[in-house]
Amino acid sequence: MNPLIPKPTTGRGAFVELVVIVALAIGLALLIQAFLVKPYQIPSQSMEPTLDVGQRVLVDRVSYHFGDPEIGDIVVFHPPEGAVASNGPECGIPHLQAGEACPQPVDQESDTNFIKRIVAGPGDRLSVKHGHPVVNGVMAEEDFINPCGSLGSCNLPKTITIPQDEYFMMGDNRGSSDDSRFWGPVPRDWIIGEAFLTYWPPDRIGFL
Repeated sequence: MNPLIPKPTTGRGAFVELVVIVALAIGLALLIQAFLVKPYQIPSQSMEPTLDVGQRVLVDRVSYHFGDPEIGDIVVFHPPEGAVASNGPECGIPHLQAGEACPQPVDQESDTNFIKRIVAGPGDRLSVKHGHPVVNGVMAEEDFINPCGSLGSCNLPKTITIPQDEYFMMGDNRGSSDDSRFWGPVPRDWIIGEAFLTYWPPDRIGFL
């Protein structure tokens, strides 16, 4: 049997083939980002020391279709409009009581991406002591956070209840994080996915 000999390719044919390969590669990359895994760059200091400004992570967009988010997950999500709007209410409750975290977000979802850590879930009763969430009467043990300091948001003794299908987010840099303490829990539908791997810079490569 004679071996198959590749058919000679003209210059124009090779160019068309290259264009098709590049288009397929781009299309595949876009599909992966849209439905499976999406890269994300850390924009602020709110997650230090866990994640630094400019660090890059991969976000799993699939697993929450099969299971619920859990306390401790680092997630990328759309915050309520009150978190980013220059006018209008920040919290969905117009008049918070002294020492109370925002218990309800505004109804409108923002198109901005935030990254924070889930510290309480649906039905949990939450207050904040020295920057640590106190969930159902138990203060979280968090040796990975930056200390909160003496800011008012570091101690919120009045207990709130997280609404069903919503999650309370806090940054690990507790004294420098704009999070659910100010603009409320985040509906599950607004969560994009869980950050599971940091891939840049090279010396910080690893799972979260």
